[in-house]
Amino acid sequence: MKKTPRSSPRSAKRASRTVSVVGTGSYVPERVLTNEDLSAMVDTTPEWIVTRTGIRTRRIAAKDELTSDMAARAALEAMEQSGVTAEEIDLILVATASPDMVFPATACFVQTKIGALNAACLDVSAACAGFLVAVEIAQQFITSSTYDTVLVIGAEKLTSITNWTDRNTCVLFGDGAGAAILQHRHNSAHGVIATHIGSNGNFSDILWMPGGGCRTPITAENAHQHLQTIHMSGKDVYKQAVISMLDASKKALDKAGLTIDDIACVIAHQANVRIIEAIAERLKIPLDRFFINVDRYGNTSAAAVAIALDEANRTGRLKPGDYILMVVFGGGLTWASTVIEW
Repeated sequence: MKKTPRSSPRSAKRASRTVSVVGTGSYVPERVLTNEDLSAMVDTTPEWIVTRTGIRTRRIAAKDELTSDMAARAALEAMEQSGVTAEEIDLILVATASPDMVFPATACFVQTKIGALNAACLDVSAACAGFLVAVEIAQQFITSSTYDTVLVIGAEKLTSITNWTDRNTCVLFGDGAGAAILQHRHNSAHGVIATHIGSNGNFSDILWMPGGGCRTPITAENAHQHLQTIHMSGKDVYKQAVISMLDASKKALDKAGLTIDDIACVIAHQANVRIIEAIAERLKIPLDRFFINVDRYGNTSAAAVAIALDEANRTGRLKPGDYILMVVFGGGLTWASTVIEW
């Protein structure tokens, strides 16, 4: 018999106004960059990349293709699937670490491109954890009756902030966007059940972009130092990612009143297949319970779990009534987990 999540004070408060994922969408650029291509650019081999990351290809945006362009393409797909019109959207949240520009928000550009002129717009800065953080923000607006329909997007043009001479990072990242429309629909009992968000600024220097802000503006004197690109301490990130994502998963499950055995599909951040394997081992569930596409797209940061959610949805991996666990980790450090009844 299907387990019913136990009620908590927080979930009971939300029960009167449910938040459903009513549509998903995604977009990835046409250009494919293979491991063989990278081995001609930096000192690496296709075998080295696959063994350490599980990545075989990634998508690269065109020079004139912006984060907002990809975000808008994913949004339109989610709108078409859900039947939600541009006029119905109350709020647009774009999670990104590679915005079109520092300001205005990339969400404002998306608003214009999809014609959602009734919507408020803002960006969410939580690196790779941004999409699920935005899902929780959307849920808060909907459960408080402030808004009925929120468009949540994770979109990245990470190749614009990648150091293509650093083999430890350039093999990891790709471009793309994923979107979901969250909405309160009457007589709908399913949807977002529980979310956990966390962060630890003490580890801010293991995954960061040191230049480009007021702390270290980019000047003619330092432009050659690649300060406005992704910097990462791989071993430290791996360790903290596994610890944080495991803890976040357990906390979201506990809030939902479920166990890992109740989960039909886990969609983890698509950063490195070794991280996903470590989480599967520690949760004591087989790897085939995870939806994995990191081999095809690499790490698309805030877009990764959003793209994976859409692919899992459109390929029939998610069935009505299934419990889905999504969990992510990013620079900050930041992490988040969400349990959804599909």
